[in-house]
Amino acid sequence: MKELPLYLVLIAIGYLLGSIPTGQIAGALAGGVDLRRYGSGKTGATNVLRTLGWGPALAVVAGDLAKGIAAVLLARWLVHDPNARHIAEVLAGFAAVIGHNWSIFIQLKGGRGVLVSHAVFILICWPAALITTVAGAIVLAVSRIVSLASLTGTVVGVVALAIFVVLFHYPLPYLVYGILAAALIWLRHIDNIQRLLAGTERRLGQKAQPLP
Repeated sequence: MKELPLYLVLIAIGYLLGSIPTGQIAGALAGGVDLRRYGSGKTGATNVLRTLGWGPALAVVAGDLAKGIAAVLLARWLVHDPNARHIAEVLAGFAAVIGHNWSIFIQLKGGRGVLVSHAVFILICWPAALITTVAGAIVLAVSRIVSLASLTGTVVGVVALAIFVVLFHYPLPYLVYGILAAALIWLRHIDNIQRLLAGTERRLGQKAQPLP
C-alpha cells in the first residue's frame, strides 16, 4: 500500500497533536495546579471547570477541539486521493484522541477524549455531529450530568453516522471511526458509569476535591 508511510506519519503527528496537554497547561498557568491531583484526575475540560472555573475550562474546550480539527485538516492537506484521504482522516483523528487520553507529555495521563473525538466528528460528518450535539445538550440541560450527556451523545452519534453512511453514502471509514471513538469514550467513562448506576455521579457546578 503506497499510502502506508504517509498514514504512519499522520498517525504520529495526530498523536503528538492530541498529546498537547491543554488542561495541564491551563492548570500551570493558573498557579501550578496539577489537574491529575484533583477531582477525576483527568485533564479534560470538565475537571478543569470543577477545579479552575469557567475561563480556563472554555480555553481548554477550544484547545481540545483545535487538536482534533488540526489532525483531520492535516490529513486532508497531505493526502489527495479521495479514498485514501478518508482513511487518513480517520487515522489522524483517532490518533489525536489516543494522544489526548494518554499524553506522552504527562506520563500517559490525559482526559476522556470527548471533545477531541467530537472535533473529528464535526469535520467528517457535521450533520451527524450536530444531531449529537443537540442530543447531548438536552441531556445535560435536564440532568446537569456531563458524563451522562457525553455517553448519550456517543450512542446518538453512532446511530446518526450509520444513517448517513447507509442513506447518503458517507465513507465507511467514517462509521468505523464513530464506533471506535464511541467505544473508547465509554471505556474511559467506566468510573462515571459506576457512579451513575449508584446515583452518586457529580453534577455540573460541583467543585473538584483534591485526591488523597
